Amino acid sequence: MSDEHLPPLGFWMAAALVVGNMVGSGVFLLPAALAPYGLNSITGWLLSISGAMLLAGVLAALSRAFPDAGGPFAYTRAAFGDLAGFLVAWGYWVSVWVGNAAIATGGVSYLTPLVPWLGAAPYSAAAVTLAALWTLTAVNCYGVREAGWVQSVTTVLKLAPLVAVAGIGVFYVRRDVAAQVAAVPLGFEATTAAATLTMWALLGFESATVPADRVRDPARTIPRATLVGAAVAAIVCAVACSVVVLLVPPAQLAGSTAPYADAARPFWGDRAAVLVALAAAVSTFGCLNGWILLQGELPRALARAGVFPQVFARESARATPVVALVFTSLLVTALVLMNAQRGLVSVFTFMILLSTSASLVAYLACGLAVVVLLRRGRMGPARRGAAWLAVAGVLGSAYCLWAMAGAGREALQWGAVLLLLGLPVYWSRRSRPPSAARPTPSAVR
Repeated sequence: MSDEHLPPLGFWMAAALVVGNMVGSGVFLLPAALAPYGLNSITGWLLSISGAMLLAGVLAALSRAFPDAGGPFAYTRAAFGDLAGFLVAWGYWVSVWVGNAAIATGGVSYLTPLVPWLGAAPYSAAAVTLAALWTLTAVNCYGVREAGWVQSVTTVLKLAPLVAVAGIGVFYVRRDVAAQVAAVPLGFEATTAAATLTMWALLGFESATVPADRVRDPARTIPRATLVGAAVAAIVCAVACSVVVLLVPPAQLAGSTAPYADAARPFWGDRAAVLVALAAAVSTFGCLNGWILLQGELPRALARAGVFPQVFARESARATPVVALVFTSLLVTALVLMNAQRGLVSVFTFMILLSTSASLVAYLACGLAVVVLLRRGRMGPARRGAAWLAVAGVLGSAYCLWAMAGAGREALQWGAVLLLLGLPVYWSRRSRPPSAARPTPSAVR
């Protein structure tokens, strides 16, 4: 088969999709959101990484047994049926476009050191946010391979400032750790809240499972890309973010719109801080590019499986789901405009909690699904490590429930409302004649 007829995403592009979607506005703006929790944030990182790697292992095994487009939707549907699969897919789709609003907001926040009036002019900031959103939507409409190349380049760019700031921390981390502990004592509730926030920076390890039919040799490539990408992103995010928390005084950090720039400024001066801010903004928009790819691929896969309106399955001459991309970007646009009056950090914090709680529902379902599918003997080669995989599924599910508790009542209530809004869509599809749905072979596995 010639290269032009191969699926556009190989191992490196799939791994870049995972790393790029995990390392984005979360790690770059998250230190400000974590400032009130002090050293509890480091404990939260340790717990979040443990939970994320357990869940990444579960998803890697599921993707090997069910190399279907749709990711969590396909796995949950195989274990629990159509309704559960649809609700997980709907909730995950909601988490994607809500998260995209947060990612775009974070990217504009990092432009404030370069363009200070953005921080004081909310509607101007919203306009820049939407300009970035629609530019990257156009890139994804043009072609999946082109979006993959943008993702690969920006993934390399985004790691540079993180590694640089982490390097500073090796030699210059603040010595008054005891004062930080005294200011914010270590505690279960604070650690739980911090872990939910840090989990936002680790969302995306399932990214390679969603566009599975765009990946070369998916049964082999997706598990490798998932595990390698998750490990690299988790280590980089945790170390870099923890260094910023320890470098910048808590009071300054809490009000910062560009924490990594503030951490670099005392050591490299204003020019270096501006460069860090610019690199962070570019990498954040690279992350947005990857999630925009998913916001189109997920509705496309669901429409082809017959559970979303068929209009989302329409593709352009370049095989891109233009209708799904444009419609979802319109939802992101509405969310950005609705929150334009709120401060950048407060908007970011609320959106990441809402998006994280919705994603955790999908992860919880996958953790439970692997246990059910193991009992039914449907995990294929994974049966050789069935006991360990079942333990990972149970522990990953328990972690999801714990992290959801840390999201807070407001985020959980809004997440429940958005989840329930999907029921009319599901029942409308169920009420159509069987011929109206066009399930793909993978959808009826």
